[in-house]
Amino acid sequence: MSEEKKEFSSTLGIVFSCMGTVVGTGNVWRFPRIAAQNSASQGTLIFLITWMLFLFIWSSPMLLIEYVIGRYYKKTPIQSFQRAMGDKFIWCGGWVSSVTFFISCYYAVILGWCLYYLYEMIRLCIVSELPQTEEESALIFDNLTNSAWPALFHGLAIFLAGACVIGGITWIEKVNLVLVPTLLVIIVVTYTWSVLQPFGDYGIRFLFTPDVESLSNAKLWVDALTQNAFDTGAAMGLIVPYATYMSAKNGVVKFATMIPLMNNLVSLICAITIFGTVFSTLVNSNPSLSRTGIVEIIKTTGPASTGLTFVWIPILFGSLGVVGKLLCIMFFLCLCFAGLSTVIADVEHTSQTLCNFGLSRRLATPVCGLLMFSIGLPSALSIQVLDNQDFIWGFALLPSGLMFQALVFKVGWNTFKEDMVNKYGIGDWPLTNVTMVIILIVAPIEAIALLIWWIYDEISATADNDPGSRWYDFGLETLMTCFVTWIALIILLVICNVIAYHIRPSWMRQSNRVGDVSSTVDAEAGDIGMKSMSLDEKRTPGDEASPIEATEEGSNVDNSGSDPETRDQEDNGSVTKRSDGQNFVIGGGQSNSGFIGEESVAQS
Repeated sequence: MSEEKKEFSSTLGIVFSCMGTVVGTGNVWRFPRIAAQNSASQGTLIFLITWMLFLFIWSSPMLLIEYVIGRYYKKTPIQSFQRAMGDKFIWCGGWVSSVTFFISCYYAVILGWCLYYLYEMIRLCIVSELPQTEEESALIFDNLTNSAWPALFHGLAIFLAGACVIGGITWIEKVNLVLVPTLLVIIVVTYTWSVLQPFGDYGIRFLFTPDVESLSNAKLWVDALTQNAFDTGAAMGLIVPYATYMSAKNGVVKFATMIPLMNNLVSLICAITIFGTVFSTLVNSNPSLSRTGIVEIIKTTGPASTGLTFVWIPILFGSLGVVGKLLCIMFFLCLCFAGLSTVIADVEHTSQTLCNFGLSRRLATPVCGLLMFSIGLPSALSIQVLDNQDFIWGFALLPSGLMFQALVFKVGWNTFKEDMVNKYGIGDWPLTNVTMVIILIVAPIEAIALLIWWIYDEISATADNDPGSRWYDFGLETLMTCFVTWIALIILLVICNVIAYHIRPSWMRQSNRVGDVSSTVDAEAGDIGMKSMSLDEKRTPGDEASPIEATEEGSNVDNSGSDPETRDQEDNGSVTKRSDGQNFVIGGGQSNSGFIGEESVAQS
């Protein structure tokens, strides 16, 4: 059995692997800094409410799409888009995979920082003391970002993730079964210590105090959506490869609901930990400092608050003596585990994509690692470049979400809701019409509206800025730089799509094959303990027929019921009827019922 045909060995393996994908430095490092950047003079609650709202009307529905298409098509985003939308729309899947790949390149740099800090905190705990003041702690971060250490640890981070991925889903599952529970325990321990510190409640009260005026800030809304997407991995396509290892028994609606909720809870705990630490430390060291002054310090800790976690956590634990040293090491070990579990998902995403193109896993994984290191190297050597990449590709998750919504629109409301979810899954929660309305109506409207609002706000806010930072300049964080980068990527992907459409490489022809029966679904049927009979088994020896002939012979077969046995027959290449009464062949978890394309049937 090839590696792609394996499945997760346990529900816990699925839960912790999927949580490892979404629970990472985006929760521990990025969320507190984005919350800090969007803090108004009175507090941060408006941002938190907006961020939580987008969990239900954006992130969770987008993740549901990823779980569904990964489990159904058993392919990564590029070929899943091909099967669902046709050969002319491969570039849409290419956009999703490319955006996720570019995010993973600079994300590995953050994991490198975590590895360096783990090493540095261990060294300081042995030979001296942890930093006691903001100046001492900031000096460690500045020394890191102005040296060659980030490049070295960036490479080490990718090597560690690649070593876990090269062994396939078995290794990935085992690693996450250790990493993720340990990570969660450490987060809870550090959270408990932070909230018990004197004046830590000042920071918590600020975090949960509303400032209604901030509702008119377009950037707050865009940041809330993109951060929730970054937090949960929504529209990044990272869940799709993991979902290819899932069976009909694994409830995708349950996973798409519960795992993002748990992820957001982790993010909130991390924000409370950081804000409580900052306020406690600053009030203790400088009682005359106002709340506005503290907020400004939070926002200016490193470019775009990038150093917030790295500067303030050592100060928190530095005040706790020997116990603090142990907790500090545990915290940065936790940060390393969080980042590693996510980079593992990043590498798996790209590696499995390359495997779908015909490369072996043992070749695809090193190639992926080399590409990630090369493209991420500028971000490792310059924190300004890293901030630029975060600006460009973080916002690109909005168009990625629109791509996934277009896929569902192309597949069709009933086909996605009933054939791919409700009738396919066993023991899952039902996919409701309310969720479908969010996916096909609410989510596209909010994405387009927020993009337009963000563009207008950026133009208005930067029109009078200094040269190099106006919206039409090619600066590090300008609209022009962002849009030119996006347009260049789309043009490149469309050109590649056109070339592939005309030369039709082997992976493309294989993906379109009607009778491509997936042994993953065969194994799935066996696990459930049900027997199914394909058309080949019904025939007498030597009696062969084309898929079209098989369809005609099965014209009286009606598998429209939703019982598990019927689903298993469909999954193993049986003939069934679609809603319009016409017969079609289902092979390997895919159907050629229009959304894959009758053209493919005709070609066969």
